[in-house]
Amino acid sequence: MGENKRLMLAGEWYLPDDPELRADTERRVRLCAAYDAAATAPAAERHAVLAELLGRVDASVHVRAPFRCDFGYNISIGAGTFVNFGAVFLDTGAITVGADVQIGPNVQLLTPAHELDAERRRAGWERALPVTIGDNVWLGGGVIVCPGVSIGANTVVGAGAVVTRDLPSGVLAVGNPARVVRELT
Repeated sequence: MGENKRLMLAGEWYLPDDPELRADTERRVRLCAAYDAAATAPAAERHAVLAELLGRVDASVHVRAPFRCDFGYNISIGAGTFVNFGAVFLDTGAITVGADVQIGPNVQLLTPAHELDAERRRAGWERALPVTIGDNVWLGGGVIVCPGVSIGANTVVGAGAVVTRDLPSGVLAVGNPARVVRELT
């Protein structure tokens, strides 16, 4: 494994313009295109492509095309989860989605964090901060989950919310930035 990929996977600052990471990107492009093209194929065929693309995906997971990611191999999706159209999972870092999660259309789970220093940002430095979604979470349409955020089990995030900080279990959160409006029973 090359130095930039090792740094990326460790959550340290790395340069993404790297031959090994470009090869990983080409793999993802091929597999995402195959998955999108298999939208009308039998479920077993679609799942085989998804299983090759993602790090871990249960056979009961349903992901509607189109689906986009950075690499795929950093994504883990638990049993019974549903991912609607237009999902974007930028997985330079680990994205862990629990069981029985409902993900609305056009949801974005983002792990890349770019340098705040303008000179280093222009040079391309970035790092990855993991995103974790607990079991039985519902992310409404258009939700954006920012790098390094964890959402606790049984939480609902309202459509269009931007989640910039961790959310506890069993709450309803809405807005930009997302804020807890009440506990759920």
